[in-house]
Amino acid sequence: MAEIKDPENTILMELKDGTVVIELLADVAPQHTARMKELARAGAYDNVAFHRVIDGFMAQTGDVQHGDMEDGFNIRMAGTGGSDLPDVPAEFSKLPHDRGTLGAARSSNPDSANSQFFINFKDNNFLNGQYTVYGRVIEGMEHVDAITRGEPPAEPDRMISVKVAADA
Repeated sequence: MAEIKDPENTILMELKDGTVVIELLADVAPQHTARMKELARAGAYDNVAFHRVIDGFMAQTGDVQHGDMEDGFNIRMAGTGGSDLPDVPAEFSKLPHDRGTLGAARSSNPDSANSQFFINFKDNNFLNGQYTVYGRVIEGMEHVDAITRGEPPAEPDRMISVKVAADA
C-alpha cells in the first residue's frame, strides 16, 4: 500500500479490482476536500455508479442522489443530482488536470459543484482553470483504468466503498 502521509486527507476507494488511494489537497481546495470527507463518512458514496466514463478522457461518479439505484431510470438520471448539502464554490488553482487527478464535476455554473467528481485517465489540460482539482490518485490507477466505459455504461462499475483513511 502507498505510504499515507496524512490519513485525515486520504480517501480509500474500493473498486471491483482493488483499492484506489486518493490524496486530497486540503491546502488547495479545502471546501471540496471537506465535502468529499463528509459524504464518505456518511456512506453516501458507497455503491454509487460511474455513470459517465469516456475512454481517453475521464471517469465520472458521485451522484449520491441517483447513482446507487439499480433500475435503469435512475442510472439514466445519474449525473443530474447531488447531495442534500449546499453547492461548493469553485476553488480554482494552478494545478493541472493531469492523469490521476480528481476534479469536481459541476454544471455550467462554476459554483455548482456538490458531490460528483471525475478522475482523469490522461492529462486533460484543456480543463485547467475551469474545474477544481482537489485530489490525486497515489495508488491503484490501474483499477481506475479498468472501469467500464459508457455514458452511461450498460453495466456500470460502482464505488463499493469510500472511506477516509483515518477512519479505516
